[in-house]
Amino acid sequence: MARSYTLKKRAEQQAETRERIVEAAVDLHSTLGPARTTLSMVAEKAGVQRHTLYAHFPDERALAMACSGHVQERDPPPDAAAWRGIKDTSVRLAAGLTAVYGWYARNAQLLSGVLRDAEYYALAREIAALRFGPYFKAYEEVLGVKLNAKQRALLHLALSFHTWRTLVQEAGLKPAAAVEAMVEVVEGVQAKV
Repeated sequence: MARSYTLKKRAEQQAETRERIVEAAVDLHSTLGPARTTLSMVAEKAGVQRHTLYAHFPDERALAMACSGHVQERDPPPDAAAWRGIKDTSVRLAAGLTAVYGWYARNAQLLSGVLRDAEYYALAREIAALRFGPYFKAYEEVLGVKLNAKQRALLHLALSFHTWRTLVQEAGLKPAAAVEAMVEVVEGVQAKV
């Protein structure tokens, strides 16, 4: 009995340490971005030695995968399947953009650093493509039904984090107004291809 209890307690402590390391990395990625975050910084913020960090995460990629998985589990991107049954293009587009823009708002600080770094840091680009790529492909597929080529290009623009940030954070539009504006832009390009 005593050995089983000791092993269970040790496993719990290891899980807590792992969680602390992941949370420290997420916090640093949110404030500094992944490219500027070092493993030494993560270890220090988590209150562990580097060898302890390496025992849980053998390299930066393993830690980045754990961080992105943790963030995605805590607040996953919206599921495009929820909009599939909406027949009206405007209503479907508004529902999708409202959900995506809400997710951006909840995750703005982290996404800002990750997406900025993804432009020049290969690991951030790889993880962003892996974690977000399938969602955005589904968004464009579901929301792009019955749209022409120009409308699909504008949909791509509307779905961009940078578009949301420009409209809401920089220009000061309310989220609903930003969604309404982008629906009008996408639908405004009707017959011309």
